[in-house]
Amino acid sequence: MKKTGENYLERRPKRSDKLSWTADEAGIVTLAIENKGLMNRIAQKFFKKPKISYIHLDELGSFLWQRLDGTKTLLDLGKEVEEQFGDKANPLYERLAKYVQILDSYHFIVLDK
Repeated sequence: MKKTGENYLERRPKRSDKLSWTADEAGIVTLAIENKGLMNRIAQKFFKKPKISYIHLDELGSFLWQRLDGTKTLLDLGKEVEEQFGDKANPLYERLAKYVQILDSYHFIVLDK
């Protein structure tokens, strides 16, 4: 059961330890996702699909990714994004919440309360 009054912006996202990633000189992050499982093996063998898929994050996504250490709340992260990107990040908290929801849905992060 979900607690009433729980504020999503107080959650503390943390990068999954199961994911590999790198950042280039400009700070742009690339996630390396291993394609596991029977269906992926079949696709790799017969359709020449890669064993590893690479996801390249944009400037804002890369900035956030590097700060997802489980210590900062989404509210804290939003303040850092606002300082770095200003109006370019607006609508700030809507975008931030959606981005974190997407990362969570792919199990790229863990959301601590």
